[in-house]
Amino acid sequence: MFVAAVEAGSLSRAAESGNLVISAVSKRISELERQTGTVLLRRHGRGVEPTPAGAMLYQRAKAILRGVAQAHDALAAYSRHGVPKIRLAANPSTTVQFLPGDISAFLRRHPDSHVDLIEAYSPDIPRMVSNGEAEVGIYHAEAPSPGLHSVKYRSDRVGLVVPRGHPLEKRKTLALEDALDYQFLGYFPRHALERFLELAGSTLSRPPIVRSQVSSYEARCRMVAEGLGLGIVPEIIARSHVAQLSISWLPLSDAWASRDMYMCVRDLNAMEAGARDLFDHLARCAANQAGDARKGRPAGKGSRGPLPAGKAPGPSRKVSSRISPA
Repeated sequence: MFVAAVEAGSLSRAAESGNLVISAVSKRISELERQTGTVLLRRHGRGVEPTPAGAMLYQRAKAILRGVAQAHDALAAYSRHGVPKIRLAANPSTTVQFLPGDISAFLRRHPDSHVDLIEAYSPDIPRMVSNGEAEVGIYHAEAPSPGLHSVKYRSDRVGLVVPRGHPLEKRKTLALEDALDYQFLGYFPRHALERFLELAGSTLSRPPIVRSQVSSYEARCRMVAEGLGLGIVPEIIARSHVAQLSISWLPLSDAWASRDMYMCVRDLNAMEAGARDLFDHLARCAANQAGDARKGRPAGKGSRGPLPAGKAPGPSRKVSSRISPA
């Protein structure tokens, strides 16, 4: 309150900034003067101004408050258990498809680690890492974001979810252009319709007819099953719903339907040990999947044909309760 009074030049304005009454502010500053044995503020009709001793204390007090703020920021990097906290920002597709198993394996190897999973849209994630809002980021894009250290993490493919019995269901593959006569449920790749149309470019003769915006993949699939529209959903996510819902997944032949996910950090050599351990672990997971794909073993990616209802999904894995999605 002493700092606020000096900067405002008024006890009343300092009281307003601290949500206190003037008498409480005056009492606190008088107690400070009593403890130091020095007059710190000179009162006059226009407000208050520091004495020479008060001006010196003001500079020292500012340094103390900066130190407290820095200590608070430093502690924010640790969990309530006192162990390092790793902030991982990832797009929704990655969060649902790949991270549960990868983070579960990481926490088994590093049981004292604490991972905060922050769900964000891909265009925002490189900025979050660059600004220090997250130590590690995973996003999908046509190319790695400049100014950051990025490596390939995973790939996926989006397709069209249609209700069972839909006229398009018998198609083994199709372009999105072939489905434009029907109504859709958003979101689309790149989320906003305008940005998706930039991505699709000349592959579409007209914008899709959007009946409703539905960000949740599960809700989108359920609404498709009820005949409320068609939806664009990644293949692995669709697999987890076709067994329970009356829907089918059709692969899209459009080039934009195949997506690359990149993992990024601000400076690989300046990372804290815990964040570097997570980055290295996720990189190994990506390399192992790529190796399995080259050897022809399943690596979390399904067939390229339609996914009919009744096909059971693979076994699920628990995600540690240490993860706190935003």
